[in-house]
Amino acid sequence: MNNGIIVKGIGGFYYVDTGDRIFECRARGKFRKEKVIPLVGDRVKITIQESSGQGVIEEIEQRETELIRPPVANINNAVIVFAIQKPEPSISLLNRFLILAETQEIDITICFNKIDLLQDQELSDLMGIYEKIGYSVIGTSTKQGIGLKDLSQKLMDKITVFAGPSGVGKSSLLNAIQPNLRLQTGEVSSKIERGKHTTRHVELLQLDFGGWVLDTPGFSSLSLDFIGEDELQYFFKEFNEFVGMCKFNACRHLSEPDCAIKKAVEENQICQSRYESYMQLLEEILQTRRY
Repeated sequence: MNNGIIVKGIGGFYYVDTGDRIFECRARGKFRKEKVIPLVGDRVKITIQESSGQGVIEEIEQRETELIRPPVANINNAVIVFAIQKPEPSISLLNRFLILAETQEIDITICFNKIDLLQDQELSDLMGIYEKIGYSVIGTSTKQGIGLKDLSQKLMDKITVFAGPSGVGKSSLLNAIQPNLRLQTGEVSSKIERGKHTTRHVELLQLDFGGWVLDTPGFSSLSLDFIGEDELQYFFKEFNEFVGMCKFNACRHLSEPDCAIKKAVEENQICQSRYESYMQLLEEILQTRRY
């Protein structure tokens, strides 16, 4: 059998890179019976049918990580891309992406793109919110060639999910880093300030300088209802030093008295917008549980 990695999956066919070439493969029926769906990023063992040259996925190695959206396996790095303008960044959606990545305990970098469109002070204030929490933050501009070297270093020798809403410039950034990728790019609608979906499927792309990157379809919303109501607080990194200091052990940091998290917000130790995202997500999780 040959070892490889699934780099793309479309319509029941999986494309497996063995290092020498990419084979179009089907998965054994046993996976359907076991309710296991092969994912892009899976390390697999395949057999090759001499008559057709196609492959069959025989085994899927144990996954180190597994994201639900986008559905990918064995990612160890995440670059979350948001534009500074065109479209305007949704801080709520950015926080959702961060929480999703935190659930997998992978390295996270926030990339604010199109920084040529914003004044330096406004950019510094926005980046500072996340740098204070402890996130790695970089600013990029494909038009001015800013930050591309820093971004390349974040991708080197890692398997990275490159995620964010449509229209923020994910494909343009990857094309700037490695032009031979020739990824399709789209303009932002002037009427609705929303990007067009140019990436149709999840695909793992090999980088010349080492590593793999997933250019994923953009999302305008992101559900996190798989997270438990008591777990959510632990995925907000800046909450950690205050968790356990509340008057009540089961404090949800909403309307309870003597809440250490709410006090930290009042004292600007926790950013108000981050706390608002926490409250919004918790309410969504609780609402889902009611039904």
